[in-house]
Amino acid sequence: MWSAAEPATWPFAWSYNPFFSLGDMTSRPIDRCDGPVLRIRGLRRTFQATSAPVRALRGVDLEVDHGEFVALMGPSGSGKSSLLKLVAGLDRPDGGEVCVAGRSLAGLDDDDLARMRRRHIGFVFQFFELLEDMTALENVAMAALLGGLRRRRAEERALAMLDLVALGDRSTAAPGVLSGGERQRLALARALANDPTLVVADEPTGALDTAGTDEILELLRRLHADGQTILLVTHDPRVAAIADRVVHLVDGRVAPGGVPSGGLPSGGVPVASGSEMPAGS
Repeated sequence: MWSAAEPATWPFAWSYNPFFSLGDMTSRPIDRCDGPVLRIRGLRRTFQATSAPVRALRGVDLEVDHGEFVALMGPSGSGKSSLLKLVAGLDRPDGGEVCVAGRSLAGLDDDDLARMRRRHIGFVFQFFELLEDMTALENVAMAALLGGLRRRRAEERALAMLDLVALGDRSTAAPGVLSGGERQRLALARALANDPTLVVADEPTGALDTAGTDEILELLRRLHADGQTILLVTHDPRVAAIADRVVHLVDGRVAPGGVPSGGLPSGGVPVASGSEMPAGS
């Protein structure tokens, strides 16, 4: 197994992992903002294209409370993935503010953003983004090591997370021999390695068959029941149905109107630029 003593020797491409930086690791003052786990105000993002600028986000407001499960839905190109990247500090907005766990991301440099992600964000990708030349245990333990745990504690944490996602008996397996559902469960275990404040998932069932989707849905239900805060992008109504709230994005804005499931009044956190619908049951 790889050595935790010398980071430079780890069999790992640093560029793959946006949660780690080899730059200055000293702390800098960070602006604080009161409120929920996630607070977004007036978020705007425009990308420059050859023909014309693409306005991905046009003033999005959103709040996610502690222990809440919010699903983002909308057509392709509506700004869902762009929003997740801004929440995780993987991109920078043109305007507006993102606050995660009471801290504003405005003005943070790359190293500070990497620290924020390691401490507060567990990101689950649609296509897993696992390290293929490492075992399941090493994939999860690596995330814990980058989060500051020593090797033995990191391995203990990794084993606990693998047990949580029912992969304890696959700890020595390489990702390439796992099924799609198992690979995404492994990715979820990695996302939980540092006990994140917020799990951010971008289409976590998009590359899975029905059986794999059912496995991830059950895990998300259990995590939510245990108090995990989750922000998830999905096109699948079955996935959105297990969330507390469903937020619809259209053309870079929170969509106005909409009839909540069951015809009940809309609940949850009000959003200035539109309305939200409680998830169906």
